Amino acid sequence: MSTNQPVDTLLTTHEALFSERAAGIKQSAVRDVFELSLDPSLVSLAGGNPYLQVLPLDKIGDIAQRIITEQGPIALQYGSGLGTPELREQILEVMAAEGITNVSVDDVVVTNGSQSAQDMACKVFCNPGDTVLCEDPTYVGALNTFEAYQVKAAPVLTDEHGLVPEALRTKIDELRAAGERIKFLYTIPNFNNPSGITLAAERRPEIVEICREAGVLILEDNPYGMLRYEGEAAPTLRSLDEQNVIYMGSFSKIFSPGLRIGWAAVPTHLFRRFYLAGEAVALCPPTLNQMIISAYLTEHDWRGQIKTYNDLYSSRRDAMLQALATHLPEGITHTHPEGGFFIWLTLPAGIDTYELLQKGVDAGVIFIPGAAFSSSESAHHKLRLAFCAVDEATITEGVRRLSALLEAEISKLAN
Repeated sequence: MSTNQPVDTLLTTHEALFSERAAGIKQSAVRDVFELSLDPSLVSLAGGNPYLQVLPLDKIGDIAQRIITEQGPIALQYGSGLGTPELREQILEVMAAEGITNVSVDDVVVTNGSQSAQDMACKVFCNPGDTVLCEDPTYVGALNTFEAYQVKAAPVLTDEHGLVPEALRTKIDELRAAGERIKFLYTIPNFNNPSGITLAAERRPEIVEICREAGVLILEDNPYGMLRYEGEAAPTLRSLDEQNVIYMGSFSKIFSPGLRIGWAAVPTHLFRRFYLAGEAVALCPPTLNQMIISAYLTEHDWRGQIKTYNDLYSSRRDAMLQALATHLPEGITHTHPEGGFFIWLTLPAGIDTYELLQKGVDAGVIFIPGAAFSSSESAHHKLRLAFCAVDEATITEGVRRLSALLEAEISKLAN
């Protein structure tokens, strides 16, 4: 006898089983438009995807085949929850390339992308109702993680030079006076996702000092730091404070997002609980993927590969900036990133970019609405464009289509 029940009946029955936390688990706006980006008739300026076609794919294929053939019983087996010893040592070399030399291998844990490290931090430090500080705007994946853990994200004012130190100090004082429990500051100081803005070098020591004095940890998320196209690199927050900063890195933007390998450099006194929080979910990061990355770092000029990326992405960024200067209607401003993947547009306040998204699809261009990146009401008239995954001609055409749409919307406001 069939036990199948109508879906509506099952949903009614099972909804009572959902946890309160489940209500906060949402699909990000970036994933919402992923399927749309596969339509070849549309120009996608939405996804922050690296351009993998310039990788030495034949070499990587040979590496993967050799590892499985020669070391398959190890590569395809469970591994350490900390990550492989070889990759953890190599991660020190990668961090040193960004000026971070105050990390021991014993303080490095390999994670399933830096997204996993954000989840681990919330699990270890946050109770429902706690507060975390973040830039406004900030990474949508982090906001979704905070919401899933029932944590309040308190936006801190930023300007064209990143987090405003005095605004951070004031925000901490106000929240503490209101009885809020502040656990950490989540920040993307280099080429912020989505704004592209970089925290000014002269502000970094002050940000670190404010958080240290207030007893607020810093989660420094730095997937784009090596992808710099102009200007001088500023010191990472971790290099300024090894005891109060958890540093999160990733191979997703400088090598391969599909391998899902990142890492966290954690202060020694916090390390054990942090790494156990990840082990409890994933047991271990994938051994094969780590071994592929280790061989890549050993056998390939990975620094030269990053230079190849930077030359390519710099050209594409310049193409987008030029197209915006040529086609954007008056009344719209945008950021000028020194690196990373993204440019942030600010439209007249009467335009809601979520409502504009479907019109963008009809016009043949896709972007990410700004509200996805903010826990405040400040970003409804903003949007994110990504330039790394498409060529210059396609970027120009995409901006032309978008600009025509925006011009029509601005005209409606005036009438």
